[in-house]
Amino acid sequence: ATDPGAFGLDDDAAALRAAGEDIVVTTDAIVEGVHFLPDDPPDTLARKALRVNLSDIAAKGAVPAGFVLTLAVRKVDEAWLKPFARALGEDAADFGCPLLGGDTVSTPGPLMISITAFGRLPQGTMVHRAGAQAGDRVFVTGTIGDAALGLDVLQGGPVAAALADDAAGRDFLAARYRVPQPRNALARAVRAHASAA
Repeated sequence: ATDPGAFGLDDDAAALRAAGEDIVVTTDAIVEGVHFLPDDPPDTLARKALRVNLSDIAAKGAVPAGFVLTLAVRKVDEAWLKPFARALGEDAADFGCPLLGGDTVSTPGPLMISITAFGRLPQGTMVHRAGAQAGDRVFVTGTIGDAALGLDVLQGGPVAAALADDAAGRDFLAARYRVPQPRNALARAVRAHASAA
């Protein structure tokens, strides 16, 4: 059975019922030139692709259960694929979210990585976007804007100029752009206390 409201376009994920649990499903694609720069290292692309999905799983109050991967590449290049696969495997192990399957296809267009991730949570407890009420407190678990500043640094914009003498600051912001930090450790707290996420 499915949650009747779960498949509307008003949320990041859907909940599927399974033996006392709901299965949360979410998908995100990252595309070269749109979500990452053409020269971003392959290991950071693997981590980013998985972690943006893990972030959605955590925001719903779920724990990771697994993922499937679709990789659309111009050509299969072992020198690129090896660090990509290593980083994806490391993150899958670190976050307890195994690769369940997927597909690799050739494309004449830009590199595209799409992940569909699955999470688990107790039946009927998924936190939706639309539950917030007037008077609710708003909590943020990271620093808003770090990724945008990191992109500016990598593109040589005004932030890069302002941090010309601060290599550590530039590196920190670039890392925040390239490798998001999903808050999976907070999933149970989100489920227990959040009215929306």
